[in-house]
Amino acid sequence: MAMRDIVQEGDKMLSKMCRPVEKFDSKLAKLLDDMAETLKAAEGVGLAAPQVGILRRVCIVNVGDKDGLVELVNPVIVDQSGTQSGAEGCLSFPNQYGVVERPMFVTVKAQDRNGGEFTIKGEGLKARAFCHEIDHLNGVVFKERAERMLRPDEIEPA
Repeated sequence: MAMRDIVQEGDKMLSKMCRPVEKFDSKLAKLLDDMAETLKAAEGVGLAAPQVGILRRVCIVNVGDKDGLVELVNPVIVDQSGTQSGAEGCLSFPNQYGVVERPMFVTVKAQDRNGGEFTIKGEGLKARAFCHEIDHLNGVVFKERAERMLRPDEIEPA
């Protein structure tokens, strides 16, 4: 495993549509392992392949629940309901937060690192993280969805 650099605001990589993964091989496994190490070091809850310079439909989410690290290859949101509105940030936009409305519940259909299909549900923070990371795969960043950006004095310390 290796740490990867996280692409920062202004890089055109963040606005590009990602291509589906067609080969489930050791290269994909290495990407997923590297992304997991990078996410852990950055202390984030999600990371998408374009954030590490790879235009493939791959993302990971870890909200610290029973599912632990969730690897999503070629993910698609197949159902959503409810709404939530709250502060959202991104590892590619350090120290920037915006108020973003997202679904409260989502169901995602994806593949694992071996190509096996699965479905996973997310509620609250997990639903927000799934939507945020899947947006990255479509070249959409949270600032484009934000109702407004938060001022530094509105941000609560972690």
